Amino acid sequence: MSLTSWRRMAAVISAAFVLCSLLTTGVHGDSLTVLQTPEFVSFQKGEWPVSGEKIPDLVALTMGFSVQEDLSWPGLQAGPLFQRPRANVLVVVRGVDSLALPQSVASYPLENPVPFTLDSVAETVHSLFAEDTPVVLQLAPSEERLYMLGKANAVFEDLPVTLQQIRARLSQDGSVLASLPLNSLSRNAEADLLFLSEVQVLHDITALLQRHRHLAKDHSPDLYSLELSGLEELSRVYSQDSPQYRDATAILATVLQKFGEDVYGLYGNSAVVEVVTVKTFEAPLTRKSRSILESKQISNPDSPYNLAYKYNFQYAVIFNIVLWLMIALALAVIAISYNLWNMDPGYDSIIYRMTNQKIRMD
Repeated sequence: MSLTSWRRMAAVISAAFVLCSLLTTGVHGDSLTVLQTPEFVSFQKGEWPVSGEKIPDLVALTMGFSVQEDLSWPGLQAGPLFQRPRANVLVVVRGVDSLALPQSVASYPLENPVPFTLDSVAETVHSLFAEDTPVVLQLAPSEERLYMLGKANAVFEDLPVTLQQIRARLSQDGSVLASLPLNSLSRNAEADLLFLSEVQVLHDITALLQRHRHLAKDHSPDLYSLELSGLEELSRVYSQDSPQYRDATAILATVLQKFGEDVYGLYGNSAVVEVVTVKTFEAPLTRKSRSILESKQISNPDSPYNLAYKYNFQYAVIFNIVLWLMIALALAVIAISYNLWNMDPGYDSIIYRMTNQKIRMD
């Protein structure tokens, strides 16, 4: 066999090895990156893949909530029972499989990137801390989708919601256009403005949180879920090899790093900040539509779906009062019955004692 044949065979074997490695590790390269986390929430560094449909359960566990199915994933270690982070911030970036984030706690490959929402986590936060009115904010600027609960209605009432409002915000004082190196990005192109609008929303959220610092001091955890699709639109319009896409990717990585640090500091180093990067979702997301600035009310427990009653925080108090009162009454009845059974009527009862004295006197 000639030297050329050997080289061809080696090239074929090398290509086959690369193909096998891609099939085993995943072609998409999507990832879950933990930017910030408090000391009592322990993420272990490793290459353990996490499924996209398990992201809501992962967020719930980091906030100290229980889930229906155990998450057998070694990346998250069990933490203290009586400590929970004050906030969890999840940012989903569509259109890119990974971002060059300068600093992160850990990063994990994301497999089965199906669409997901944090509606279940939001319902848990709202039901358990309804009286404390926690902040629940779910926002997708490109789809003009906004869902707020609790104090978020008052805190983020000035947050631009529609694309028209955000683009108007870009022309006002304090806009990110004055501080960002746009390079190849244009202020007039629709795709570029969509990306810059999402960056502006991140900046406005941190600005509003700095104005309402009291939110980080209450006892109820806050939940933030943001979905950014500006990079996906840039890749569709310009392609991923374009300078616009490369510049936007670098800008977003820097902005997300600063956004995570600001939120982490505002919540007293007690917040979990995650970034999920997804090139494309595998299935379309079927979602119940919600109106702008909708505030969900507690539903009627008499539901035709046989749902359980909503949890009331007074349940534990009432249960303990009834339980210990019943135990105390039972012990009192036992003690009284025992004393009556062993009582000597001639000495222990004043009635019989007086009767005996009267008989003797007569």
